[in-house]
Amino acid sequence: MPDSALLLALAVGVVTLAIAAVAGVGVQILRSFRELGSDAERATYQTLHSAALAGGQLRAGLTPDSAARAARHLRALLGCEAIALLDADGGLLTWDGAEPPERREILDRARDDGRRHRPSLLKPTPRARGRRGDRGPEHGKDRRGDTSPGAATAPIRVDGDVVGLLLAVSPSPGAGLLRATTELASWLGSQLELADLERSRTMLVEAELKALRAQISPHFIYNSLTAIASFINTDPARARELVLEFADFTRYSFRRHGDFTTLAEELRSIDRYLLLERARFGERLQLSLTIAPEVLSTIVPFLSLQPLVENAVRHGLESRAGTGTITIKAYEEGGDAVVSVEDDGVGMDPERLRALLAGQDGGGNHVGLRNVDLRLRQVYGEGHGLVVETAPGEGTLVTLRVPKSQPRHEV
Repeated sequence: MPDSALLLALAVGVVTLAIAAVAGVGVQILRSFRELGSDAERATYQTLHSAALAGGQLRAGLTPDSAARAARHLRALLGCEAIALLDADGGLLTWDGAEPPERREILDRARDDGRRHRPSLLKPTPRARGRRGDRGPEHGKDRRGDTSPGAATAPIRVDGDVVGLLLAVSPSPGAGLLRATTELASWLGSQLELADLERSRTMLVEAELKALRAQISPHFIYNSLTAIASFINTDPARARELVLEFADFTRYSFRRHGDFTTLAEELRSIDRYLLLERARFGERLQLSLTIAPEVLSTIVPFLSLQPLVENAVRHGLESRAGTGTITIKAYEEGGDAVVSVEDDGVGMDPERLRALLAGQDGGGNHVGLRNVDLRLRQVYGEGHGLVVETAPGEGTLVTLRVPKSQPRHEV
């Protein structure tokens, strides 16, 4: 075969391979577009994704930091040149996007309109003419034309009160942008309401924890000091030991830092508590412990076990004659640490217990049980509340379950 013919054949082969490769890439691109869905589906996904990202940032409330983090996602939702978020007093929280020379003027006009607490359009205004000798485009014009941008504004309301102002900047704002800005401001208000509810729920649980500490102290302190006093003359060494245990227990119970502790620390506090209670009950109070070492480092909410043990002592043993036994078990099950506290005391009616946990019964004597149940549900979700098995005359078994791995929680 002549050299020219061979070269021609090679060239044709190379071109054929190139075409095949390009075709293959094209097929892959088309297939990926089909997997993403139609243009409308992709646009819907992008809108929902941006909304989810912005909403997550605003769960901390409307602050300069949260506003700055959410702004670019909000601008993507409106598709405008820039957006700004102002607080209730007109203070600028954040500006995201293009910054025209008239930014200050736009913000001042937005503040004036914002005082009316209703959506409004800020029409574009003519740009100031350039002075003789000024550098810049002739007659004060630039590439964006001879008018400054306008904007759409809408108040952000929470429970009817204006807490901020949303400003969407555009070269030619119209009714469409105004409607979109108004709807987005309304959505922002609902997200901030959720943030307020979350903060209120957290504050409620914290208040109940403080109430729990106050509820524990009078009853327990009186009984403990009475028991200690009974040993001062007959067994001074025992009295001294009990005073030290009492000091350690109260120091742990009333500490002011940290919402979480380790299971080992909680069990150590329970040991001190039961030592003091046994000084009062003597041999009437029996204890059975089965603790798996692998769960001792598990993080648990502070004061989540001691109220269960106190409940077992107060309502399981004080109301019955003879000996009572408290059984505490802690073990690993799947990815969870499971802890159970059981007594063989008087028990209670399941329907009354259900009302107590739901907050539908006064039940001041059982405030610790309800508090622990609420905190567990708040921290780990509804599936992690207390499981209580009881019946009149049958004792009570209380079980809680917490994840062993909790990277978000620190002791």
